[in-house]
Order: sequence, then structure tokens, then C-alpha cells
Amino acid sequence: MASAPSPTPWGYFVRPTEPLLGGGAPQTAVRPPLPVKLVIAGGFGVGKTTAVGAISEIEPLTTEAAITEVAAGVDDLTHTPRKNTTTVAMDFGCLTIDPTLKLYLFGTPGQERFGFMWDDIVEGAVGGLVIVDTRRLDDCYAAVDYFEHKGIPFAVAVNAFDGQVQHTMDEVRWALDVSEGVPVLVFDARERGSVRDALLVVLEQALARTEG
Repeated sequence: MASAPSPTPWGYFVRPTEPLLGGGAPQTAVRPPLPVKLVIAGGFGVGKTTAVGAISEIEPLTTEAAITEVAAGVDDLTHTPRKNTTTVAMDFGCLTIDPTLKLYLFGTPGQERFGFMWDDIVEGAVGGLVIVDTRRLDDCYAAVDYFEHKGIPFAVAVNAFDGQVQHTMDEVRWALDVSEGVPVLVFDARERGSVRDALLVVLEQALARTEG
């Protein structure tokens, strides 16, 4: 008698061996990877679209629109003078972690005027990554407040623009008023490995929540 399969941390099971139709040697029927939804959020121009593009194994879906003169008068371009497009709905990409787990990544628009989309984008997500630019920490308050209010586990990732950050992680934690249980880390939204490591931190948070 075949022994029962062992679950992964995400509850995925491999089916026990089954005989082939018409007889023959048994084979293992493997289920497709478990889909897990994560949200990448933060203020305008902090690197959300860049992060999704850096990590996605498919050509990412983006909803970029040109920044018009009217929008430029509303959105602060002081620290992003070369930015000429902005996300107006969402970004989407995916990443297979291993044969048992596949991440579906949804990036939110950063401006408050697109906040009405958030509930639809976040629905079903197990966790979130809030990207921060330390030159303008106040831009990410809304994202932090949203995840806290919804009770969704999240991590704060400080994007190292030009390889530098303006504040220590303790200072960022204090400024955002997030609990010790929320990871605060530095990453580079342009580097695939760095984005992957940040997303794995979010997965660990989500797993800890399910086990707790």
C-alpha cells in the first residue's frame, strides 16, 4: 500500500501512485503548481513596475500611460525627473518558485486617485510587498495603512535608488510606525535576485500567519 504523500508548507499534495489505464507500471500524477497571489504596492514612481518586470518569467502586462502636463502638475516628479509614464490600472507578472508553487504578481497604481481599484486588485492576495523610496516616505503611508487595515501580511522593501538609501531601517520602521513583526529590508527593484528574495520574505510572513 502506498504511503500518504507529504504536504508542502502551502498545503500542496502529490497524488499517490496510480496504475496506468490498461495496466502497466504505476506512475505518479503530479498536480500543477499551487497559485499564490501577491500584491506589490507603494507610492508613485517607487519601482513597482520595475520590480514586476525584473522578476516575471513572462512578458509582464503593464498599463502604462504617458504623463501629461496635467498629471505632472499633480504627481511629484522631483525625484523621478526621467519618468514619463505611469501605471493607471495594474501590472501583472508571474514566477514559478518550484514545481509546487507559482506566484502571480499584481502591482497597484501609486496615485491616490486610482485608489478605488485597490480592493479588486488585492482580493485573494496572501500578502503584499510595500516598496518605499526613503526620499519620500510619506508616499507609502497609504499602502501600509491599507494592508494593516485589511489584516494582510506584508513586508516593507526600501528601494536602493543608485545603490543608496537615505535612512536606516530602524528609522524607516519608526517613520512608518510598523510593528516589529513587519520585515523592513533593502532591495533593488532592478535586480531579479533581489526582488525574488523580497517576495520570499512576504511568503514567509503569509506562511507564519497561516500557521499562527
